[in-house]
Formats: sequence, structure tokens, C-alpha cells
Amino acid sequence: MDFETSYEIDQTANYIHTHHFTRVALQFPDELLKDSTRVVRALRDKLQKLEECSDGGSRDDGRKNVGLYVMADATYGSCCVDEVGAAHINADCVVHYGHTCLSPTSTIPAYFVFGKASVCVRDCAKKICTFASCRGKPVLVLFGLEYAYVMHDLKEALEDETSKLSSSTSRLKIFYADALPPAVEPVKGERTPDLQGEIGDTEIQKSYSIGGLRWSLSHDQRIEDYLVFWIGSDNSAFANTVLTFNACEIVRYDATEKCLTTDVSQKTRILKRRYYLVEKAKDANIVGIVVGTLGVAGYLHMINQIKDLVTKAGKKPYMLVVGRPNPAKLANFPECNVFVYVSCAQTTLLDSKEFMAPVITPFEAILAFTRGSQWTGEYTMEFRDLINMASSETQSNLAEPRYSFFEGGYVEEIDHEENADDSEEGLPLAVATEKALRLRDDNTNPLTKIVPKSGPEFLAMRSYQGLDINYDGSSPKPLLIGRTGRAAGYEDEKHGV
Repeated sequence: MDFETSYEIDQTANYIHTHHFTRVALQFPDELLKDSTRVVRALRDKLQKLEECSDGGSRDDGRKNVGLYVMADATYGSCCVDEVGAAHINADCVVHYGHTCLSPTSTIPAYFVFGKASVCVRDCAKKICTFASCRGKPVLVLFGLEYAYVMHDLKEALEDETSKLSSSTSRLKIFYADALPPAVEPVKGERTPDLQGEIGDTEIQKSYSIGGLRWSLSHDQRIEDYLVFWIGSDNSAFANTVLTFNACEIVRYDATEKCLTTDVSQKTRILKRRYYLVEKAKDANIVGIVVGTLGVAGYLHMINQIKDLVTKAGKKPYMLVVGRPNPAKLANFPECNVFVYVSCAQTTLLDSKEFMAPVITPFEAILAFTRGSQWTGEYTMEFRDLINMASSETQSNLAEPRYSFFEGGYVEEIDHEENADDSEEGLPLAVATEKALRLRDDNTNPLTKIVPKSGPEFLAMRSYQGLDINYDGSSPKPLLIGRTGRAAGYEDEKHGV
């Protein structure tokens, strides 16, 4: 496959030309950055030819050329459109290359170039039919977006392989997901189109969407009854699919090794770990909401919803913007007992074993901070599907104690004294600081030690609170002059001895 076909130079240039964009940002992941100069050169040549054709061979010297700007080192995850970086150059649109979650943008149009990974279509079709023929289930074929270009050939190959089966197994039903269009317009408003029900010709279709794929099933069919085949590598897109459809039997076809992988038992361990983090978050008093995206549509609404949910649960929320989170960055906020990471579906799941506090997803936060909620095993990665999911009604049983597995007994969720202090007149920070200092004076007895429930309380109870600018000493302590000179021979040392 040649270079221009792999990077879809013709399609990209036509998209830029037909929309009359003049400032275009080209976003590359680190592994494709080496090809950025060749892509820019090829796009510029193609755009120049399109301009000459549209002008009838003449060129207007007063018209501006299309500016192409290469972006790397995305502000957040490389799978999302970096709208922050594009805003720095006032770009009209972003062309995103490589692996993507295909999340809708909020302020700028985007065009996605998925790439074209090599795969043996005939071998893939043969292995799918051989494995599925002895299962007796309908087959649902999902794939990484880098394999979208071969789906037409794969459908024909699967039809040929199905026709070779015996009459008893030739009734194998195969359904395919379709990739969303590569051109994406910014979403107006906070909600994305509802995909749960669409009116068809004869019956209502239930639609699904995940990782840039979309498919529909009839209303009397359940996704759990299907044998799901994933074509692609074991990456974040596959992990998103495994957790979202954890009740399905999932088989992965590795195009590089040309083999099937049926062992996805790690999803059971992951779900157990996530359930543990949910129970851990229920005992948290101070919650940090980590912003993981500034471009995915609906992120701000999700952040506000989590803040309201945390506040109604009697806990203190703080919003943090630290870029890509890592243990060192979040360790600067030791007062937070748990962090909620609001990001796209393919980057929101963090393995927080090395972090000082657990990092959970918005879905897990809704489970943890909504009294009476029970985890049925279903898992939602897209925070856009969670908008307005949490009940906005005040729960009547919040005042009742809750049993904590980690404390080994019942705990109070709401501090009635804190609620009374919040109603006092005055600045909220001054009221919180006054209460923190009062709690510090009352916290001398280790048997009645109070757990801090806000940032000022945590700071007041720390043994080290920084340099004291109100030092009352009459004079500073005398300074000691150290040794001078080089390490090979200080001035106070005797030489020649």
C-alpha cells in the first residue's frame, strides 16, 4: 500500500478544499510523527492542484494559501482531538491521524484518518466461521477503525466461507458494525443524539455505539446472546469493548499473529478491582474531580453533574486541571481520598495501583455517591451516556448511617454540624478556615481524632504547614559559615601533609 493511500491524501485534500478551510491543524501521535513532513508536502501539492482546477488553470494572487500546522504531544490523550492546541493557532479544522476514540468535538470540526493496518482477509474469515460454527450463536463482528477499509472484502469472504459449511450449520447469522463517518462536526449543546431507539421499516431497532462503531439489533434480541468477534489488537478500544459488553462471549482475532484469542479472563479481575474501588470511594470525604479532556462534547456538563452528586452525598469536591494525570501530579493533593477522572472512554480507565488515592471513572462515581445504587454488572465507559443518569432528587435516606466494608461498621454520611456552619453568614473560605482551626484545637485526643472533610481542615491538621511568615522571634538564629573551596581541597585543609 502506497504512502498517499495509507494517509488518504486525496480524501483529506478534498475535505479541506470543499469546506474552504484556510488554517488546518494536522494532529499526529508520537509513532506517526516521523511521517508528518511527507504528509504536509503531499497535502500541499494536492491542494494546489485542486485550486488550479477550480480556477480553470489561472490563479488569483490575492487569495491566501491553506496553512498546514503539525501538532504533536497532545494536551491530553492522543486519541482525542486536541482542541486546545488547535485554538493556539486559530485553526479552522483538525485532521486527526492514527488511533482514535472518535469522540465528538465541542468547538471545531475534525476529519479522522484511521490508517490502514494489514490483515489477511481470507484467514480471518476462515477462522471466524470455523469457531462460530460450533457455538450455535449469532455472530457480531466488531473491529478496530484501522481495519474499516477491509470490511467490504471481509463480508464477501465470510459469505463464501459460510456457503462451504454443511447444511446443518449453514444458518450461521453474521452481523457487522459500521464505522462512523470520518468527518465530525462540533456538537451543539450538551447531549449527543439518542441511539437507543430508532424507528425502522417494520420494527423498532435498538442501536449501539462504541469506539466509533455503530450497529442495530431488533427489539427482541439481546446483545448477550451474540458471539462477539473483535478484529484488532489488544488496545484501549478492545478493553473498552470487553468491559462494556462483559456479559458476552468475546473472541479476538489478532491480525498480526493470525490467531484467535479466547482468554479474556482478565476482564473478571478488572471488574473485581473496579468494584473494590467503588466501595473504597464510598468512604471518601474529599473528592478530586480531574479534568481529562477539554474537547469531548459534554465534558463540562459531566463535571458539573459529578460536583452536584458529590455535594449531595455530603462530601467535598475539588476540580483539578493537571493535564495527563500520573502518580507524581496527583500526589500534590494528599487531602483527596479519591479522584474522579473525566475523560473519553478509552483513557478514563486508569490503573491506580501506583497512585496514593484511587482513580475512578464517572460511572463508578455515580455508583459510589448515589445512595441505594447497586452494581448489576453492567459497565458504561462513555461519560456522554451518563449525562443526567444520576437522580437529581434528594435522597431521603441520606441521613441514615451506611455500612462500610472498610470501617467494619456503620458510618454517618452527612455532618450536620458542617451543614449548619455553611449556612452562617460570611465568606465560605473564612467560615471553613475558622472551623478547621477549631477542629485542630479539638483534635488533641487520639481516641477522638476527627477525619478532615475539606481542604482547610486537612491543612490545619498537618504537622507541617509551610514557612511561618508571622515569626515572633526577636532576631534570627546565627548563621553557620560552611566550608569553602573545591572538593579536591577546601581552604581550611592543610596541604602537603
